[in-house]
Amino acid sequence: MTFDVLSHLRRLRIVPLIVIDDPARAVALGQALVAGGLPCAEVAFRTPAAREALARMAGECPDVLVGAGTVLTARQVDDAHAAGARFIVAPGLDERVVRRSQELGLPVFPGICTPTEIGAALALGLHVVKFFPAEPMGGLPFLKAVAAPFGDVEFMPTGGIAESHLASYLSFKRVVACGGSWMAPQQWIADGAFDQVRAAVAQAVGVVQQLTKSR
Repeated sequence: MTFDVLSHLRRLRIVPLIVIDDPARAVALGQALVAGGLPCAEVAFRTPAAREALARMAGECPDVLVGAGTVLTARQVDDAHAAGARFIVAPGLDERVVRRSQELGLPVFPGICTPTEIGAALALGLHVVKFFPAEPMGGLPFLKAVAAPFGDVEFMPTGGIAESHLASYLSFKRVVACGGSWMAPQQWIADGAFDQVRAAVAQAVGVVQQLTKSR
């Protein structure tokens, strides 16, 4: 049975964005995410260590759904796939990145922020996209406005989102999950502050749980 990444993301509702400089920190970070109740990580390809960190987390933390973020080229899609990524996230809509991900059977969530880009994503067969940068673009009111004409498209808002925004975004039925780095900032990871990561993750998970109960 094929693992359904999208169903997993719908259940978790949060995707921690990870920027990591030292691959040796990857396993402890993955363990902290699991301990906090959020076994998921989008490892951003923003540092030279990203590929190795992703590979270590994917290989040694089997309970963690690990994807690659900030993917800009088809070559990076190949690298992420080889390292064990189970999904691809891109900051923008690049047809080469989308097509290569599709060829490899990887769910791909490219960034969009305009109706034209949503239309282009639909033309590529995509129905779930990243809304980026969410807060600088106008936040939830902008997302609702831009989503209105595209009833069969869902979104993963990322960019400037913090715990204070989480419930409002997740209350919008067209949002699959929110991405954010507030639960595991780059400096915390570098400092090995994994107790802080675990606590921040658990608090964010609590918001999701409370939202679920209130429905």
